[in-house]
Amino acid sequence: MTLADRADGESAMSRIAMAVEYDGSGYSGWQYQKHARSVQECLEQAVAVVADHPIRVHCAGRTDSGVHALGQVVHFDTPVHRRERSWILGTNANLPESIAVRWAMRVQPDFHARFSATGRHYRYLILCQPTRSALWVNRAVWTHRRLDVIPMREAARALVGCHDFTSFRALACQAKSPVRTIRYLQIERRGLLIELRVGADGFLHHMVRNLAGVLMAIGRGDAEVDWTRTLLDQRNRALGGVTAPPQGLYLARIDYPKQFGLPLEDDASHLFMF
Repeated sequence: MTLADRADGESAMSRIAMAVEYDGSGYSGWQYQKHARSVQECLEQAVAVVADHPIRVHCAGRTDSGVHALGQVVHFDTPVHRRERSWILGTNANLPESIAVRWAMRVQPDFHARFSATGRHYRYLILCQPTRSALWVNRAVWTHRRLDVIPMREAARALVGCHDFTSFRALACQAKSPVRTIRYLQIERRGLLIELRVGADGFLHHMVRNLAGVLMAIGRGDAEVDWTRTLLDQRNRALGGVTAPPQGLYLARIDYPKQFGLPLEDDASHLFMF
């Protein structure tokens, strides 16, 4: 650490926020696991090298095994002072290639990566072609069957708004309420890829993957367009269809109030070369 990295003493605690992207295919998920490699463990170890003390990071949303992130947001507290550039470059130098810090900044002490969030955005990618892909194997879900996006879009309209999403959450979901507000649910075909974009005030465990599973069944013609509305009314996960695989899911962006001054970028569209 240089003198330029040190402020007027290292006694006062600072809260640092970071945006992190990662390829989740080689990890047990975000959350620390005793007997498996996690994104949280790797990030904490890397930040601790820069801070020169143990670090505990708190994330905006825990991702499951195999799920990726373009704009995961985390925060941690530290008594040491570093330049923002030092946090970024120093942490990245100690991370595996599949995890990278995009930005870092000092934030107000009342900022919380999870509880200050006002919205979350996800993407789900589906590769539609007769044979499997070697290049997209961990980046999109492959189906050899054709999906018709027109009924998928029609079915998706019933899901937008404030609803009880009991039929679309994992049985083990620990959320106190199943009610969430989906602000948009867009489905686009981009060549051989179909992209689902969804934003909400929050999501239940496996909610996006369950939405994708239902919409894919409708796109294949295995279910009627009004199945989404029926599932909302039934409020029964046992009737909710198959949970889509994790490798097509990306945590794209987290929204926060303007008062925190975070650099809310676009959701890394440049990463996708359609």
